[in-house]
Amino acid sequence: MKRTLVITVIVAVFAVIALIIFNSLSSKKDQNELFAEVLRGDLEITVSGSGELLAENSIDIKAPEIVRRGRDIRGTNIKIQDLVPEGTVVKEGDYIATLDRTEFENTLKDERERLQEYRTNVEMKMLDTAVTLTALRDEIRNQEHAVEEAEINLHNSKYEPPTTIRQAEITLDKQQRILEQKKRGYSLRVAQAKRDIATQKMWLSRIERRVSDYVEVLEGFVIRAPAPGMVIYKKDRRGTKIKAGSTINPFERVVATLPDLSSMLSKIYVSEIEISKVSPGQEVVINVDAFPDKVYKGVVSSVANIGEKLPNTDSKVFEVMIKLEGSDPALRPSMTTGNKIIVKRLKDVLYIPIETVHAQADSVPFVYKKNKTRQVVVPGDSNDKEIVIEQGLKAGDQIYIIQPENPNDFRFVGKDLTYSF
Repeated sequence: MKRTLVITVIVAVFAVIALIIFNSLSSKKDQNELFAEVLRGDLEITVSGSGELLAENSIDIKAPEIVRRGRDIRGTNIKIQDLVPEGTVVKEGDYIATLDRTEFENTLKDERERLQEYRTNVEMKMLDTAVTLTALRDEIRNQEHAVEEAEINLHNSKYEPPTTIRQAEITLDKQQRILEQKKRGYSLRVAQAKRDIATQKMWLSRIERRVSDYVEVLEGFVIRAPAPGMVIYKKDRRGTKIKAGSTINPFERVVATLPDLSSMLSKIYVSEIEISKVSPGQEVVINVDAFPDKVYKGVVSSVANIGEKLPNTDSKVFEVMIKLEGSDPALRPSMTTGNKIIVKRLKDVLYIPIETVHAQADSVPFVYKKNKTRQVVVPGDSNDKEIVIEQGLKAGDQIYIIQPENPNDFRFVGKDLTYSF
């Protein structure tokens, strides 16, 4: 039993020693994690941002053109009834999508009924006009006979008393005036009939054209590929993909695209704070989330001149297009990218983590050093992780990564550097 007690004591002693050593190492490790070392070396000043891939060139797959000069169709939104899955590889002429025909077919049915009604009206108008003009022509012929009869009576009355002759003259004059009235009335009725028939035919022609337009448009409601390629869904103004069930505007008829995968772009948005650092021609290092082991190179191809607000954000951003060097058949539009734009490369500079720099109400930047001082620093260029220190530190200095406990106990040094600001 005595021997067992000795062994127990020894084990306990070793356990205590091990715990002390472990706590010491852990404490040392924790202390090391509190500090960062001022480094000297080369540093890249970069602007980083996530984005997505898109093809530099693509062929749009469009719905039929509804609103067009000379076409008498009202513009309306069209619903996509069916659409092949995104990523489908198609050949020219292959099926792509079907648009909802319901509204247009109902309108076409109504227009065809109107067309038949106007055709009937034109036929009836022409028939009525023919009957009316025939009757008027008969009246003119009858009146011509009456004039001729009055002329004969006047000729035969030359040996009659003057009153009888005068009566025959008055009768002839009256019949001639009636004949002239009937001829003028006939001419007016002919002109009126021509105008009415022309108006009816104009409306008939317009409705015929509308029916023809609707038939032509409906023939395009089954959409086929204009070229070979891979189908990629189009995004609307809100960034939502157009798919089966979506509606398309007659003025923005693109249903999907066939991108040229040999030339790709990465589209990112840069904040208005950093956009002044970005310009066309700058090098870019690109990572694609789908292929974490691959690194691509690119160059800034364009920078937007006008900022915009993205959904659910308050700050303005600027669109930046980055062209990838070379091509990779594995890349696809809409893949998420990480982009690091190299603004400049600095040689042999001092730099520290950007989160180690603090500032008080007077905006004078400083760092907390391990020697219990608050050191004023003169910062230079920075990227999203590191910042260059031009004055105030030297290589190898240890500084706090986060604000230490009891910061007021740290002695403030480097006041002379405040004149550098």
